[in-house]
Amino acid sequence: MALETSVPRAASSLGVVSHVTVAEVKAALDSGEEFAFFDLRDEVPYAAGHILYAAHLPLSRIELQVRTLVPLLGTKVVLTDAGDGEAEQAARILLSAGYTDVRLLIGGNKAWADAGYTLFTGRNVPSIGFFEVVEHELGTPNISAINLKKRLDRGDDIRILDTRPREEFEAFHIPGAINAPGAEILHRLGTLDLKPDTLLVANCAGRTRSILGAQSLINAGVPNPVASLTGGTMEWLIAGYDLERGPGRTAPLPTGEALARARKLAEALGAKAGVRTIDAAALSRFEGDHTRSLFRFDVRTPEEYVAGHRPGFRSAPGGQLSSGLERFVGVKGARIVLHDPAGVRDLLTASW
Repeated sequence: MALETSVPRAASSLGVVSHVTVAEVKAALDSGEEFAFFDLRDEVPYAAGHILYAAHLPLSRIELQVRTLVPLLGTKVVLTDAGDGEAEQAARILLSAGYTDVRLLIGGNKAWADAGYTLFTGRNVPSIGFFEVVEHELGTPNISAINLKKRLDRGDDIRILDTRPREEFEAFHIPGAINAPGAEILHRLGTLDLKPDTLLVANCAGRTRSILGAQSLINAGVPNPVASLTGGTMEWLIAGYDLERGPGRTAPLPTGEALARARKLAEALGAKAGVRTIDAAALSRFEGDHTRSLFRFDVRTPEEYVAGHRPGFRSAPGGQLSSGLERFVGVKGARIVLHDPAGVRDLLTASW
């Protein structure tokens, strides 16, 4: 169902602003129509209750972020707030920036709630909720901090793989953990000294990226036993165990046979998940199609990206993109093209 205009347009010296109803926005979300949907409030009120698929774009940052979140000026942009005028202010900014199809949700978040739909609390709720469903539906194995500590103390063969970005890992991590952020957990696995029965434990600060890491290995067909650390470093600390700080150990980039094994696993995973691949000619056609929003991401580490990358591709490490897509892509139903010259991290990320 197309997102139609419900009431006459309001005039502006720069352009026009339309208004849409809750029913029309809900139908557009259900249909997969391409449009952007933003909540303009600050962090605290947004986290206190927001529409599930209304991405957070504070009015104070709209001029800095909107062009990366919504690259096409002709994209339908729907705005909502708590009824205090922020959406109207944002609409004027977008019109002055050249956006031509800006729409306000009539009644804002209150109207959504009054229609019987839920307002969700917290941040990154779609991604967090998704991986909770993943754990429930796929039965992702998990291990408690207490059980993990007991097994480490008795000398069991275990590798703790911390899936967080390097800066988070260096702030604090479980003693002996190896940093393998996001999609690196599969890409670099072959560089570790593993036996067939080595237990691989994926962890993050809490739960989401632990589940992502563990289930990524399982989905890829890694033969080792795998578990997600329940509650991550937070549960480890609450249990009374110490954390380390500083660089720690990082899994090295793979080469040769280790890279070939990772690529083989990733290719099988991509085929099983239905990941579509394109060539340079198809990418060129996408880039020339100005009727569709296109997001191009390099899913390697930031260091690799800085060393050299394809023109037009933004840095979005695979794990961060998988566990927080709404921070990188502001348009529902958009095209997304991922790139990793190694042929591992793009397939793993695309599978999610």
